[in-house]
Amino acid sequence: MASLVADNIVEFEPPTTPSRSPRRHRIRLGRGLILLVAAAYFLLPIYAALHFSLQDNNGNFSLQPITAIPSQPGLGSAFFLSMRLAIVTMAITMLLMVPTMIYVHLKLPRFRRVMEVITILPIVIPPIVLILGVLQAAPGWLKASPYLLSLVYVILAMPFVYRSLDAGLGALDVKTLVEASRSLGAGWVATIWRIIVPNLRSALLSATVLTLALVLGEFTMASLDLWSTLPVWIVAFDQTNAHVSTAVAMLSLLATWLLLTLIVTLDRSTSRQQRRKRTS
Repeated sequence: MASLVADNIVEFEPPTTPSRSPRRHRIRLGRGLILLVAAAYFLLPIYAALHFSLQDNNGNFSLQPITAIPSQPGLGSAFFLSMRLAIVTMAITMLLMVPTMIYVHLKLPRFRRVMEVITILPIVIPPIVLILGVLQAAPGWLKASPYLLSLVYVILAMPFVYRSLDAGLGALDVKTLVEASRSLGAGWVATIWRIIVPNLRSALLSATVLTLALVLGEFTMASLDLWSTLPVWIVAFDQTNAHVSTAVAMLSLLATWLLLTLIVTLDRSTSRQQRRKRTS
């Protein structure tokens, strides 16, 4: 009996860990190479600009161009003008695009292809052509106001805002949310403000940051409209002190990047807190 049991015992072999395939190594190596090339493409010009701005004519490095920024004439007014234009542009863009996108997704889903074609036109048409046409057609009182630029910036920001909102609405069941809200007695304004907008937080933040970056970096239209915004001031002051103007441009880029990082971090933390509340 013991010999029969011994013959039927199967020797146990511990499971072997599967070896990583060479294909997976090649994929990871390819991704790393692409990320390295992309990092070099973006970081090398920034490094060159910082190197130029912090180096004087004798080849010595100093923080004097950065410390001299607050005392430069015209910088404060140019910065605040750009910020006012950015705030007005973001407000008009959201007031126009959010209800329009919700209506298209609810009532005219086939019209989305036409909207894609329409919103791509500001990228196809050069800004110089757009601003010259606007200056010829705009009334005198509007041409005398800097907020004419905000109206034109709304058109420039439309491709980016449309795609951000379209992606956000595409991830939601908008029809069900609206029908549930309407069945409970909420009006359209309350439905959009209290139901749709909170679910579009990430898309709205992305659209806002893209609009802000566009306004703070636009030069052609502001210069032709003869308003000294931040990019116009940087180009004009470059003829006086190129080191300081380059430092201002780098700080503007860094501030935009930090703002984008802060918004993304806050959005992720808020999403995690909401998930924890749902699971608890």
